[in-house]
Order: sequence, then C-alpha cells, then structure tokens
Amino acid sequence: MTINGGISFWYATDATTRTRPPRAPLTGDTTADVVIVGGGYTGLWTAYYLKTSAPDLRVTVLEQKFCGYGASGRNGGWLYNGIAGRDRYARLHGRAAAQRLQQAMNATVTEVIDTAAKEGIDADVHHGGVLEVARTPAQLTRLKAFHAAEVAFGETDREFHDATATRARIDIADAVGSSWTPHGARIHPLKLVNGLAEACERLGVTLHESTPVTDIAPGRATTPYGTVRAPFVLRCTEGFTAGLKGHKRAWLPMNSSMIVTAPLPDSTWDRIGWTGAETLGDMAHAYMYAQRTADNRIAIGGRGVPYRYGSRTDNDGTTQPSTITALTRLLTAFFPVLAGVEITHAWSGVLGVPRDWCATVSLDRATGLGWAGGYVGSGVATSNLAARTLRDLVLNDTTELTSLPWVDHRVRRWEPEPFRWLGVQALYAAYREADRREAATHTPTTAPLARLADRISGRH
Repeated sequence: MTINGGISFWYATDATTRTRPPRAPLTGDTTADVVIVGGGYTGLWTAYYLKTSAPDLRVTVLEQKFCGYGASGRNGGWLYNGIAGRDRYARLHGRAAAQRLQQAMNATVTEVIDTAAKEGIDADVHHGGVLEVARTPAQLTRLKAFHAAEVAFGETDREFHDATATRARIDIADAVGSSWTPHGARIHPLKLVNGLAEACERLGVTLHESTPVTDIAPGRATTPYGTVRAPFVLRCTEGFTAGLKGHKRAWLPMNSSMIVTAPLPDSTWDRIGWTGAETLGDMAHAYMYAQRTADNRIAIGGRGVPYRYGSRTDNDGTTQPSTITALTRLLTAFFPVLAGVEITHAWSGVLGVPRDWCATVSLDRATGLGWAGGYVGSGVATSNLAARTLRDLVLNDTTELTSLPWVDHRVRRWEPEPFRWLGVQALYAAYREADRREAATHTPTTAPLARLADRISGRH
C-alpha cells in the first residue's frame, strides 16, 4: 500500500526528525540583530553563515512548523548547479555577468558537500553528477542546444553521450542521447536540513519552531506569540511566501509531486545500471527528476497538479491519486523492467515561482528587509549561494557575491485570480500536449504549442 502524504518519504525514513522533540516556540517579545523567517535551506544556511562570519551576532530563526517542513524536506534531492533566470540575466546584464553567476553556482555544489562534511552531516551525499536525457527527436534537439549553451557558459567538463553510451550508463527505454555534468550530487534532503539546524544551534543560533509569522515589517517579525524586533528581517519562505500579509501575488506556490519505489533487488539494478547514482532528468516540457536513493530505491517526481486556486498550500504533502498513477506510468516508461513495482510513498510540496521565473536575493538597507528565493525548483544548491550573498549584504561587505546579477532584481507580481489559476492550468496542459505530440510524430523540432507557452509564461 502506498503511503500518500505524511510530509514526504524523506520524513518517514529519517528517525531524527520523527523522534526529536520539537524546538520550543517563541514565548514573548524579544530582540535580535537578525531575525530570519523560515527554517528551510535558505533560512538555515543564512543563519549558519552569519554566525560563522560574525559569532557575536544575535540570530533568531522563526519556523511555522518544523525545520524542513516545506520544500527543503520534500524535494528530489538534487544538489546541482542549475539556477533559474540565468539567460534573462545575460540579456539584462551581459553575458560576462551571467557567466560569473553560473561559475558561482558550479562552486556552490562543492561548497555544500564540503560544509556538510566539515559539520559531520551525513546526508547520503553521492557526488555522481547530473544526467539529462532525451527520449524523442525533439528532446534530442533541445538537449544538444542545452549542452552547447552550458559549454558556452564555461562548463568545459560537461560530456555529451549518444544513445549507446547513455544506455550503457543507465538503461533508459528509448534514450537517444544525454548530457552529463559533474556539478551535481544526490542527497537525502531532510538529513541535510536536520544536520544544518543542529550546526546552527551549536553556533548559538536561536531556533523557534511552531511559530508562524503573520506579518513582516521594517524592524520586526510578528507572530501570535510575540514580536521579534531586529535591525534586519530576512524573508526566507520560498513557496510559502504567498501566505504572508502583502505577498499573495509575489511568488506563485507551484506544486511538485514525487513517488518512491520499494528497495530494488540487485538483479533489477544489474539490468538498469545506474551504478554512478547520478541524479536524472529529461528534456520533456513537463520534465521529470529522479534519483537512486542510498537504500536502492528510485524516487521520481514531476509537476502533477501544478497549482491550487488562490495560492493555497497543502498541510501534509498528500498528492492526487491521478498524479501517483501518472508518475508510476512515467517510471515504467523509463524503466519497463519495473512494471508492477511497489510504490511505497507519494507526496507533494510547493516551490516558489516569480513572474519572470528568475531566482533573486535582495536587501534594502534603508528598511532592513531582505529576502531570497524564487528558485523554481533548483533551490537545494541555489539556497546556499543566496544565503552566503545575504550574509555579505547584511554585514555590508562588498564581495564577488554581492555583485552578481541576481542581487536586487525586481519583478512584477502575478496576476490576480482567476487569471493566475487559469494561466497555470493552461500552461501545463500545453506542455503535456506538446510532449504527447512530439512523442507521436517523432519530429526533431519543438512543438509550436510549447514555444507559445514559453513566451506567454515569461519563462524565456
């Protein structure tokens, strides 16, 4: 029987989270030098780097549920060098600036791995890179263009593989090519959150769980249990940003869902391969992402039902039965040998999507208000780079990070309902139909429907 919800498979299999007593909520008004709203990757990394750089700084983190409750504890476990908005930043600020941003992201993968090791965080890290695969002629055309673009942005260590070499690496049905980068790793996302939270506490960061923030304003973060006053208030709420007063249309909470198999026997892995434990993605418009877990399962995800009316978010990670069916069908399309395999867990979560699909980090020194996010599904590594950048901005240090083109980027708000809901539903319906047409016709060109959807959505 499939366990649907329960936060995530990662939560269900991490004894630390399930057995650790909850951290105390805020119990009254207090003060700090920096108050951080959100106990996920962005908030915890920011607290960590602030305290390692300025140990005397009083840093408080406020989390509405528990650390890792949101996307940080539900994602696909892809620690990789993708960043949302790079091409737009190249158009706005020049190619050299965007290349510096990409180089910073490449280095961030190693930064996370090294920092986890230094802090003794066992997050099932396997530095196997990322394999992006094409399964139709149109996907192959996009893959070649993607590969060429990444090489042009400085990834000279990226490799292109034909169909034979791809299937020798991972035996994916209908694979016609792939692109591999070493700048990626598989992780257990919630183990990373837990280890990071513990590292913050060792440094003297104050963590309050079960403390929802109802309002953010210059100099204060307000909760039902008291107000934390601080010169700097940092919003690190990613997909839950729409729940804050005044931020309903700032970032759209996009849903993503996952399933995971039972542990697979060695005989099955002998047929599939995947000995390098690379994280796995594809070139479909409604793309997928997957990993081989440390306990020899396959975890695979996709958009499912992409958006809930009114920017609503779920409570426990439950996803729709139709999404479980669709992801299971996708899994067996990639790996026919898994027909009939047991799906043990299914879950969903939200990620933050700005109107122009660009990740950003910012601090207004006049008000002390700062924020980071809008990672569009690439937040495991991007949150670390954002946190180090927020640290430098708070400490008023002019560094290479504070000059990156995503700093202080502004974007317009999403449309009001019902236009927001209608637009997202139409967008992903178009992408799914484009994928169906490309698979049916075997055309080497991208379906016009997908190109139209890209233009309307603002993704490109």
